[in-house]
Amino acid sequence: METRAPYVLIGSFVLAAIVAVFGFVYWLNNTGGIGPRTSYHVQFQGPVPGLLVGAGVLFNGIRVGEVTQLGLAPDNPRFVNATISVATATPVRADTKVGLEFQGLTGVPVVTLVGGMIVAKSGELPTLIAEAGAGQSMTQAAREALRRVDTVLQDNSGPLKDTIANFKTFSDGLARNAGKIDGILAGLEKMTGGGTPAQKITYDLRTPQNLGPAGKMLAASLAIPEPTAVAMLQTQRMLFAPSGDRPGFADFLWADSIPKLVQARLIDSFENYDIAHAPLRTTDLGPADYQLLIDIRCFRIATDGEARAEIGLSARIVDKNGKVIASRLIETSEKLDKVEPAASVAAFDAAFARIAKELIGWTVQAV
Repeated sequence: METRAPYVLIGSFVLAAIVAVFGFVYWLNNTGGIGPRTSYHVQFQGPVPGLLVGAGVLFNGIRVGEVTQLGLAPDNPRFVNATISVATATPVRADTKVGLEFQGLTGVPVVTLVGGMIVAKSGELPTLIAEAGAGQSMTQAAREALRRVDTVLQDNSGPLKDTIANFKTFSDGLARNAGKIDGILAGLEKMTGGGTPAQKITYDLRTPQNLGPAGKMLAASLAIPEPTAVAMLQTQRMLFAPSGDRPGFADFLWADSIPKLVQARLIDSFENYDIAHAPLRTTDLGPADYQLLIDIRCFRIATDGEARAEIGLSARIVDKNGKVIASRLIETSEKLDKVEPAASVAAFDAAFARIAKELIGWTVQAV
C-alpha cells in the first residue's frame, strides 16, 4: 500500500494539471469564461468568406463570444445562417447591428456587433439581421468599387473624350505659340521690373538657287499646304538630339515655326525651278489639281557622335479626290564642324538644298 501511494498521487496531480490546462484554454478563447451565455441567430444576406465555427464575436472590439454553428438558409441559399453564443451581460439591444471584419495580416474573419434589428419569435432564439454586404471581403469590395468606376466612365465616355480632346487642342496651341508665349512672359517680366529680356536673334533658311536647268515642267496646278509635325516641332527654337540646352542657343530663334518655315522655302524653291507653274498655298483662290503633303519627321542637330544637322520629310502627292498617287521618304544630314548658331544654320541651308532639289525632281516626274 505504501509503495502504490506515490503513483496515485502523481496520477491525480497529472489529471488535475490536464483539467486546469483545458479550463485555461477554454477561458482564454471565451472572454466571458464559463459564465452564463445567450445564443442568437445571425442571418448574413450574402457570402461570408473564411468564417468558421469557433470564430470570435466582438462587441465594440471586445471579444464576448464565438460562432457555434454555420449553415445555409433553407428558404434562400443566398443567405447564410449562423448561431453565436455571447456572454449574457453583453448589451445586445434592438438597434444592435451585425457585421463581418477581417483582422490581422492573414485576414481572419470575426463577427462584429456594433449596431441590425432583433426579430424574436415566441420560443425561438432572437435573430440578428446582418447589414447587406456585411460578408463582403476586401477583394469583393475592390471589385465592386472598380465596377462602379467603370460604370461611371462608360456613362461619361463622351464628355471625357471631349475633355481630353480639348486638352490636346490646348496643348497643341501652346506648342505652336511657344515663341509668342515666351514674348508675352518676357513683356510681363519687363513691365513688372523683373529685368530686361535678352535680345533674340532670328535666323532664316536660305532658298536654294542652283536647282539645275528646268527640264520637265509642272503640267498641273500644285498646292503645298503647311506641313504637319508633332507638337515638339511646332517651335522657333533650335532642337537637339539628345534634347537639352546648348551654350550660345539661348537667344536663337528661327524666323518662323519650323513647319511654316519649311513650307515657305519649299514654295520659293519650286518658283526658282519653274516660276510659270509656282505652287500655291491652300489659302489661295481655287482648288489645285494636286497637293504636295509634307510631314516633318525631324529638323534638329544631332550631337550623339559626330555633330550634324538632320532633316527628314515624308512626302505624299494626292489628287483632287484625295487619292495618293505617290509617296516618298526623304532624309539627309550635314556635318557640323562646330555646334554654334551660324555654323548650324549654314549646315541646315546645305541639307535643305539637297532636300528641295530631290523633292522637286520627284514631284515633277509624278505630276
